[in-house]
Amino acid sequence: MSDVEQIERGATASLNSLYRHYSSWLQRRLRIRVGADEADDVVQETYLRIIPYALEDIRHPKAFLLRIALNLVQDERRRLGRRRDLMDTTAITASNSAEPGLDALELKQILQTMAPAQRDVFVLSRFDGMSYAEIAAAHGISLATVERRMAKAIEHCMKHLDL
Repeated sequence: MSDVEQIERGATASLNSLYRHYSSWLQRRLRIRVGADEADDVVQETYLRIIPYALEDIRHPKAFLLRIALNLVQDERRRLGRRRDLMDTTAITASNSAEPGLDALELKQILQTMAPAQRDVFVLSRFDGMSYAEIAAAHGISLATVERRMAKAIEHCMKHLDL
């Protein structure tokens, strides 16, 4: 067995041990805030988020797990709030438009013709309200790449809108 296999096997065993030991505790803590179904999802996502960490260096696992889980809950609430605000704004804009839904349909068609990488960056920035730095961190790409994709996405929109 190679050193890499031993390390991977040890990390997996540590993660499994951590999960068996604390997952039910974390789930109970989260149910108070978000309900049973969402708590299950947040627990799973929490353990996915700790994979990159050296588990043997975690001195206070309960605090560490709870902080990650609560950050995930807060991020999701923030995302939902942004979408709700966007939907409210879209509804107001559509009701003021002479032809409701036409602009939204045109935008949807333009987005569908855009390259997926550009579309992802554009949607996260314009509709989810994420900063370029947040998008870069979420996708594991550089800030310059986000800026370049966003510039291409805007150029694509302008070309299709004849601006």
